[in-house]
Amino acid sequence: MSQFWKPTFTYLQYAQVCARAVRNSLKEEARVVAVRRDEQGLKYAKWEAGKQGELKNTVGTRVTV
Repeated sequence: MSQFWKPTFTYLQYAQVCARAVRNSLKEEARVVAVRRDEQGLKYAKWEAGKQGELKNTVGTRVTV
């Protein structure tokens, strides 16, 4: 199986495709919870001279395959 996805995807992309397939196969009630959990993001800030810069949100920058 790994010979199939290695030339095409990184492991992270492969895992995202598998996770999306599992979420789509869930019943509606469980799917809503799983999709909401998938929409988590990351905030980061650049530090200069010991002071925190503006916080930036990475929501909406997910890798899609």
